[in-house]
Amino acid sequence: MKFRYTLGFILAMTFLFSCQPKQDKTVLSETTTAQKNSFEFFSEQFADIKILRYQIPGFEQLTLEQKKYVYFLGQAGLSGRDIMYDQNYRHNLKIRRALENIYLKFEGDKNTAEWKSFETYLKRIWFANGIHHHYANDKFIPEFSKEYLASLIEATQTNFDGEALDVIFNQEDAKKVNLNPEKGLIKGSAINFYGQNVTAEDVDAYYSAMKVDENQPVEKGLNTKLIKENGSLTEKVWKSGGMYGAAIDQIIYWLEMAKEVAENEAQAKGLELLIAYYKTGDLKKWDEYNIVWAQATEGDIDYINGFIEVYNDPKGYKGSYETVVQIKDFEMSEKMAALANNAQWFEDNSTLDPSHKKENVVGVSYKTVNVAAEAGDASPSTPIGINLPNNNWIREQHGSKSVSLGNIIHAYANAGSTGRLKEFAYDEDEIKYEEEYGQLADKLHTALHEVIGHASGRLNPGVGTPKETMKNYASTLEEARADLVGLYYLPDEKLVEIGISPNAEAIGKAAYDGYIRNGLMTQLIRLNLGDDIEEAHMRNRQLVAAWAMEKGSADQVIEKVTKDGKTYYKINDYAKLRDLFGELLKEIQRIKSEGDFESGKALVETYGVKVDQTIHKEVLERNSQFKSAPYSGFINPILVPQEDENGNITDITVEQPESFTAQMLQYAEDFTTLPDEN
Repeated sequence: MKFRYTLGFILAMTFLFSCQPKQDKTVLSETTTAQKNSFEFFSEQFADIKILRYQIPGFEQLTLEQKKYVYFLGQAGLSGRDIMYDQNYRHNLKIRRALENIYLKFEGDKNTAEWKSFETYLKRIWFANGIHHHYANDKFIPEFSKEYLASLIEATQTNFDGEALDVIFNQEDAKKVNLNPEKGLIKGSAINFYGQNVTAEDVDAYYSAMKVDENQPVEKGLNTKLIKENGSLTEKVWKSGGMYGAAIDQIIYWLEMAKEVAENEAQAKGLELLIAYYKTGDLKKWDEYNIVWAQATEGDIDYINGFIEVYNDPKGYKGSYETVVQIKDFEMSEKMAALANNAQWFEDNSTLDPSHKKENVVGVSYKTVNVAAEAGDASPSTPIGINLPNNNWIREQHGSKSVSLGNIIHAYANAGSTGRLKEFAYDEDEIKYEEEYGQLADKLHTALHEVIGHASGRLNPGVGTPKETMKNYASTLEEARADLVGLYYLPDEKLVEIGISPNAEAIGKAAYDGYIRNGLMTQLIRLNLGDDIEEAHMRNRQLVAAWAMEKGSADQVIEKVTKDGKTYYKINDYAKLRDLFGELLKEIQRIKSEGDFESGKALVETYGVKVDQTIHKEVLERNSQFKSAPYSGFINPILVPQEDENGNITDITVEQPESFTAQMLQYAEDFTTLPDEN
């Protein structure tokens, strides 16, 4: 499970790093002004996207074998890059490659408005791994004409026609992931996890009939495309020799190389099982791998690799391809281990019904890490926190790993401005708390969300997995539940007691102000006026904020205030708001534990989907003065092997790419592993 950054988080980061407030030495690691000014985090901006760079702290201190391990794992991840494009939409690879060919071969006038629009369109495809927005899921609307594209095709003799060309300009496949059942969860989604003649009812029937071990169920359908052949449903498995086999063979090659330089036997065993899984497509082998991986906590280097998150599947079965390679941040991980060590205390003292609490929270590990490479669903748009594995029974019996991506968070913090915070914060006190405590509040919320939130709670005996019982609402409800765990505990003195918070009251205020401000207002800059909220994390945040406002309305816990003709949301009673968060946490856990689909649906549809159009219009108007893009993502540092005359690697150095375009074109040259259609 991934914790995506929020606008409130970015605002807090940018404001805080511009002010450099003092922090408790036991909590935060300071970055000197010299370090901050010596690296250019910002690369470029286009459309609604800002491209950033990140550093890899600690890489130089690794041994040669460790550097090789990082490099080989990174190459394995990039070898599957094409998979993500094809998963996102069946025509993505053909479209991307045709446009890349045009970009490289066109020798005409590159100063026209239409060529600039063509460049931006291609960059948006690179950023989103396809022709649909990475967050809003809407298909991009090109700002150049079909006739102009036809002239580019002719000028460069590019082989590009048919449906793949037409879909750029027509109304077909307009939404990558549609969560509105009235439009058809499968029919209304362009995502390439199901055959075009497969219906939502087909999916339900197929996976309901699939028999699995009730005590140790595999993640049904995680690594397949479900299609219909001759009237019968069947799965195309993503494995060596199967669908995506050419890319997976390259992944296996690099994983084999990595296994030879693993830091310890546990890491090597995990890679051996991951390779076996890729070779066979056996989901039981995937579970075996995840058990070993979750328990392999020794060593300085770790990774995520596989078909993992199911957010892109409206039915919640299919895993998007994702890889992250990471190096331990030694100082911060030691400090944050205190949180993981107290996981049982948080479970015991939560607002959950006693029957829904875990009696033994097993093996929750939390580390702050520095990313060394990313690919697939984690790149260029990256999470800031990850908690895996996702299979509930493995988490309960064998534990899980939670990581906060420290250098990614640091890059966000050093690449923005403070204007939006001042525009949408109610008063100077709210800004003051954000200045002094917002950064730490967001770090702690991420940690609590991942370490405690996703590890908390249990299902009633005999209740199916959340994706079976909650269906298209599962991701939203789970993210809301994890967020609420964090929100409930942020003002708790326990965080001060274990040495990770300097001031419980101040941290709570900063976190609550930011969450309500973002959930009810600032996240709306990501939507077009009139749109419903589709993305699970955005739905979750509005659900929590809107529910709390409504339930606390009698006591004016949160007050809607108009000042100087502008709308603000002011928290009047932080203690009562905490109680409300605890109440909603208990209810969402009940819904999940009991498999109460109708109540879950009612929560999401009532509070998380529809947008107050008056507020939305105002937010967009107030935001129009700011030029900084609302979304950010990253180009990866380049790991460069240094070799002797015999071809032996003697060192690996880190370089920064020339530009986003240069990196994307280099990736296309080095990691083209799949045909246009799969």
